[in-house]
Amino acid sequence: MIPRSHHSHLRTQILEPAQAFADTTARSRSITTVGPLVSLPPRRSLRTIVGTGIGNAVEWYDWNVYVVFAPFFAQQFFDPAHPVSAMLSTLAIFAVGFVVRPLGGVLFGWLADRHGRRPSMLLAISLASAGSLLIGVSPTYAGVGVVASSLLLLARLLQGLAHGGEIASSHTYIAEMAPPRRRGLWSSTIYVSGLSAILVATVLGAGLTTTLTTAQMTEWGWRIPFVVGGVLGLIAILLRRGLDETQAFVKTPRPARPSILRGMWTYRAALARVFGLTLGGTVFFYTWAVAAPAYAISVGGMNPTAALWAGVAATALGIVLLPVAGHLSDRFGRRPSFVVFALGGAAVTFPLNRLIQDEAWQLLVAMSIAMVLIAIGAAIVPAALTEMFPTQLRASGFAVPYSLAVALTGGTAPYLQAWLSSRGHGDVFLGYSVALLVLVAVVAAFMPETKGKSLE
Repeated sequence: MIPRSHHSHLRTQILEPAQAFADTTARSRSITTVGPLVSLPPRRSLRTIVGTGIGNAVEWYDWNVYVVFAPFFAQQFFDPAHPVSAMLSTLAIFAVGFVVRPLGGVLFGWLADRHGRRPSMLLAISLASAGSLLIGVSPTYAGVGVVASSLLLLARLLQGLAHGGEIASSHTYIAEMAPPRRRGLWSSTIYVSGLSAILVATVLGAGLTTTLTTAQMTEWGWRIPFVVGGVLGLIAILLRRGLDETQAFVKTPRPARPSILRGMWTYRAALARVFGLTLGGTVFFYTWAVAAPAYAISVGGMNPTAALWAGVAATALGIVLLPVAGHLSDRFGRRPSFVVFALGGAAVTFPLNRLIQDEAWQLLVAMSIAMVLIAIGAAIVPAALTEMFPTQLRASGFAVPYSLAVALTGGTAPYLQAWLSSRGHGDVFLGYSVALLVLVAVVAAFMPETKGKSLE
């Protein structure tokens, strides 16, 4: 049984390093000894968590609201005479947005490692908000033809670049600001804010489909969530401007002419681990936490309102479980969390898919089971993956392989699932997901344990 003392609220502590962290050109797999802890004002810790979380939430909202509302606006940006083709084209543009995420990881990772985590976070949220507003005010295919499709593509490219940058900066920022012995718990707030954004998007979708007719949703109702995303982005910018830079970045001397490529070669094994761990988790996450309601609506013919409300309930469960999973990783380690997530996900993928037919309760049960596993794996991502790199390379080293893996598997997941299922080959997609989850389990089984590691 876990002692009650471990369920106390987030304590505000930072590490005073016992020794300098390894230089970027040195290999290191050992755990740095944790030094004495110093208490910080609770208000400062709350500001750090809220400022990081709300910006990350806006990024996730902008990114995922696209999938939630795709069934309603697909025919506004593509030829409405071919609805299936329009939907597939809309999902294809969703995938294209992932293509530039590695570039965002490179550019914003460089900015975060050389000029600070805070300015990188500010620029990322600005680009994401601009992309959301562009979608919200774009003309339709009926008015300007392929120009509408081109504007949708441009907006998704902006958001893809921004999301790659958000990963580089916010994940590194929260990991460096967290007390070493609570880093898993603090790390979970990134996905708490992310799933909260998905929840808001899904609630908004359910609410709009309840109050508006299908014709109204298709004509103009789909614009509302994108305009809301742009406005929320402005609020996030104001909050992030008040954040402090991390002590790990401030205290670490940076070479006059640093070489990120040389550092990546030095830590190539860590880059490969990040890539391998991300592949399966990304497919499983986007399949169940993001695209499941839209899949049930467009492929399974489920009632849109019922499917979206089922998604709301399952996502709420995931939000509750994330801090618990992060806390457990602080006690038992990052490696066991990844193994449990991967093997559990592989075991339930086929049964959960078979469970979903045409009733909303079936979607709710399937998504809820998936959310338990997603919480176990996702809660520790910022902590576990940033702990693999030194300060001078941390944002770039984490973000580039992570964004590349997400670009290869995340953006294509909803499209592949819908396309293969429409041709009667849904099991092929499920087998693909299981194979990637087995890869995650293998990588995790051989990774070094890093919980409690000093990041300074």
